[in-house]
Amino acid sequence: MNIRKIATCTAIGLAVLAAAPLALPRHVTVERSAVIDAAPEAILALAASNEGYQRFNPYRSLDPDLKIALFGPDTGVGSGFRFDSKDGTGSQTVAEVTAERVVYAVDLGPLGQPRQSIEAIAITGGTEVTWRVDNDLGMNPVFRVFGLFMEGMVGPTFELGLENLADVAA
Repeated sequence: MNIRKIATCTAIGLAVLAAAPLALPRHVTVERSAVIDAAPEAILALAASNEGYQRFNPYRSLDPDLKIALFGPDTGVGSGFRFDSKDGTGSQTVAEVTAERVVYAVDLGPLGQPRQSIEAIAITGGTEVTWRVDNDLGMNPVFRVFGLFMEGMVGPTFELGLENLADVAA
C-alpha cells in the first residue's frame, strides 16, 4: 500500500470518527416518578416557589458548599434562583405554572438551556409526581456524547429530590 492510499484511508477514518457523534440523539429526556402522600396542590406550591424549591432541592444535599441566590417574586412565573456549585453555575426560573405542572427554564450558560418540569397528578393513594428534564444538545458532538451519560448522572439526583419532596410535602 502506498503513502497516498494510507493517507486517504486515515483521512476517511478520521472523518467518520469525527462525524459519528452527530448520529447520536440530539434530544435527551430524563425522568423519574414517585407516589407521594400529599395533595398535588401542596407539591406544586413548593415547586413553584423559589424558597419552597430549596426545601427539597437535591443539589443542596450533594454539595454542602452550594450557593443559592433567590430572585423574582416568591412564587409563580419569574420566581427563581441562581446557583454556584461544584458542578457549575447557572439559574433556574419558573417559566409556567398549571394545575398539574411547574415548568422551569434552566440556564447553564455554554452547557445549554434545558427545560425541567415537576408534574403532580392525583391518584388513588397519593399523588404521582414526575420530575423531568428535556435537553436539546444541538449539533455539538461533545454535547451529544455527554448526552449518553445524562440518565446516569441526572436520574439519581431526581430520585433524591423526590425523596426530599416526599419528606417536606407530607
